[in-house]
Amino acid sequence: MKRIVKKPTERRAEIIKTARDLFLAKDYDKTTMQDFMNHLGIAKGTIYHYFKSKEELLEAVIEDIVNQHFEKVQILIQETKGNALEKIQALVTEGSKVPATSVLGQLHERGNEAMHTRLLVATLMKQAPLYAKLIQQGCEEGLFQTHAPLECAEFILSGIQFLTDLGISPWTQEDLSRRTKAFPKLIERLLQAPTDSFKFIEYL
Repeated sequence: MKRIVKKPTERRAEIIKTARDLFLAKDYDKTTMQDFMNHLGIAKGTIYHYFKSKEELLEAVIEDIVNQHFEKVQILIQETKGNALEKIQALVTEGSKVPATSVLGQLHERGNEAMHTRLLVATLMKQAPLYAKLIQQGCEEGLFQTHAPLECAEFILSGIQFLTDLGISPWTQEDLSRRTKAFPKLIERLLQAPTDSFKFIEYL
């Protein structure tokens, strides 16, 4: 059989996609480098040429997932007309539509804790500057008042992410309900935004 030679970028992308599928199907802790080799039909030297360890491969998978999501977010902002508050509402609303069968939904399964936690951190680091720009835009439009847009974005995103993610803790419905009701006012006070400007969060 003729040996198939692939371009380095193509081979790397193939390994990352396979790793992503296997991590979610078998759980990160139960997946081995040998699993990737068997699945792809490649030699040990080939996979270790691109990734020195399973952890390094996990980082590549996380980066790939975050970048794909970030591209969609950037397109959404560009296509959304209106002021900073309207763009933030569009982003938050879109983010709430993630189905349970998606990658993010699958990460809530036991065994994917390591991948889940790293993905949350990577997403925060990627999206916080984006939200900070919108907060700064809101300040320029007279909607918000803050001298620390990036820190506000980090504080809001990490707080909501941690306190509503069932993959972090099995929060009760009561916990989620009272927090969801409190978030709009807390965000308004932090950004000194107009009354009820973030009330839409309660209905997501």
